[in-house]
Amino acid sequence: MQAFRVFRVTAVAEAFSWTGLLVGMYLKHVSHTTDAGVWLFGRLHGALFVAYLAATLWVARAERWSFWRTGFALAASVPPLTTLIFERWVARRRSTEPAAVTV
Repeated sequence: MQAFRVFRVTAVAEAFSWTGLLVGMYLKHVSHTTDAGVWLFGRLHGALFVAYLAATLWVARAERWSFWRTGFALAASVPPLTTLIFERWVARRRSTEPAAVTV
């Protein structure tokens, strides 16, 4: 249970950091206002990206995810906001599957 909770938090946080980074990129490259958003959210997103990958591997091992589910979870970290979509999908699937053994 703990592994999935950490996965969930990091998936949502990673998506929010993507949003901040996209806004920062707009401010820097389109409106030419400031590069502070890219500076801040770039670092934050980088850390949360790594945390999401680690949480994904942890929950995949703890809940015995298939190779494909794990692969899709890892790939969801690349396009903006896709971790939210994947997290919602796996949360719905998880509630209908038999309980996994927690490690």
